[in-house]
Amino acid sequence: MRGSTMTILLHVTGMDRAAWLAAIKAQAPRLEVISAADTDRFAEIRRAWVWKPPAGLLGQLPNLELIINLAAGVDAILADATVPKHLPILRAVDPNITMRMTEWVVLQVLFHHRQMPAFMDQQKQRVWRELPQKAASALTVGILGMGVLGQSAARALAGLGFKVIGWSRTGAQPLNEFLGQTDILVCLLPFTPETKGLISYELLRQLNRGGPLGAPVLINGGRGGSQIGADVLRALNDGTLGGASLDVFETEPLPEGSPFWSHPKVIVTPHVAAYSDPEAMTAHVLEQLARHEVGGTMAPLVDRARGY
Repeated sequence: MRGSTMTILLHVTGMDRAAWLAAIKAQAPRLEVISAADTDRFAEIRRAWVWKPPAGLLGQLPNLELIINLAAGVDAILADATVPKHLPILRAVDPNITMRMTEWVVLQVLFHHRQMPAFMDQQKQRVWRELPQKAASALTVGILGMGVLGQSAARALAGLGFKVIGWSRTGAQPLNEFLGQTDILVCLLPFTPETKGLISYELLRQLNRGGPLGAPVLINGGRGGSQIGADVLRALNDGTLGGASLDVFETEPLPEGSPFWSHPKVIVTPHVAAYSDPEAMTAHVLEQLARHEVGGTMAPLVDRARGY
């Protein structure tokens, strides 16, 4: 693949296209990269490297053979009715992305566990006061979604001493029992019809109310469509939630007028938890394609029936 001549489409909404172009040029200089504006060359394209492509774009490529999704979520592609159902979609599960997500989850869990919001508030007021600190083993972190990302985060948190429990659609434990044990809820679910709006006020009310933090915490690094923003705000405002770290939202970019920006209990990051590094991801994709060219299997491919 690294020596092949091929024309590919590159479309990366919200990412630094120049960085992707530089990575591809350095690692696969014989790949010719075109943009969505080059409509007269669409018939040449066999492979599309994309992140959040606009609806209708992929359906205009008459000879497309493979879609390469350059980050973790594939809902933008699956929601596009113009994309032929037979086309395989290579989903990014590069170890670099997995570790980035693990770093972000651990950072957010520790931020709330070690009461950093309270200490930052004290700093603003020039207050020097100790706050009681429980051990990590006193808290239960519940992870919604135990795929590759969830399992990696679980191992890291368990290594720090937290009690970690996980829930997935295929697991045996009822969701309400899982929630009732959870002090910090970490959502790493993909976006599917079953997970749409799952994080509702009713769900948040089922979290453990007697934990060491005084009120449970929500951490969402999965998909914005899995949470109902108005319900999260309601839970924060009435004390159902003690805090939240949110990397994803129903509308992205997060509108300037969103109350999340200035909410004192909320940490906002701009969908960067599983940051897709162009150099690392390009190397991963090229490795998968090279394996495919010699008869090997690319993994993982998206299961359309499951939605990820």
